[in-house]
Amino acid sequence: MDLSGKRILVTGASKGIGRACAILLSQLGARVVLNGRQVEQLNQTLALMSGEGHSIAVFDMAKTDELYDWFKSLTKTEGYFDSFVHCAGIQETKPIRLFDQAFFDQTMHVNLASAMAIAKGFRTKRDRSKQGSIVFVSSIAGLIGQTGNTIYGASKAGLMSLTRGLAMELLRDNIRVNCVAPALIATEMAQRTKENMTESQFQHMLDQHPMGIGQPEDVANAVAFLISDAAKWINAITLPVEGGYLAN
Repeated sequence: MDLSGKRILVTGASKGIGRACAILLSQLGARVVLNGRQVEQLNQTLALMSGEGHSIAVFDMAKTDELYDWFKSLTKTEGYFDSFVHCAGIQETKPIRLFDQAFFDQTMHVNLASAMAIAKGFRTKRDRSKQGSIVFVSSIAGLIGQTGNTIYGASKAGLMSLTRGLAMELLRDNIRVNCVAPALIATEMAQRTKENMTESQFQHMLDQHPMGIGQPEDVANAVAFLISDAAKWINAITLPVEGGYLAN
């Protein structure tokens, strides 16, 4: 899993899983470009990383129509990327009675359309003589049903489907596409989920995790494996990282 000499873009690197991925990839020798919207938080991630040559590229993944041109300009300053990890996303718990078009559009736009847009840029701006790798960070919510989490789950299930479709379409470009699907991870997003639930509802969620809540580093380990040459014959999969959740 040595990533020395590889240039990797990590979106959503400001905190949580994205931050953990950036730190681990740097420890494995990669040169990492950190993407997010908050410069201060990205600088905090940068301070925790190993090695040199890392950089920050601020951009809002919700601007999907501008993503291709942004990625194109990024390659001019950073060079070709070997891989990218797409951690950027949003989650808001809302029951069906609060459904509206704006909520649906925003969730699908940020969680799904941004993945397609950045993959478009990655495909056209890289060295095809080297195998490239894309890893999308989905969620266990895309595999199960969760009250109040229907739209988020649908967007993450769409990301899993996108993984399979792109894996076949990008074979000719020498790119592998895989996905990880974490269960409950100790992040700020999990804390917000807790705040939107009663104590008994959140405890019920905890009880469904036989090995307890996961840590961002648990997901980062799976991402690093799928990015690396150790997984060079693994393509189009969704890898659950869920501490036994699906065994229930």
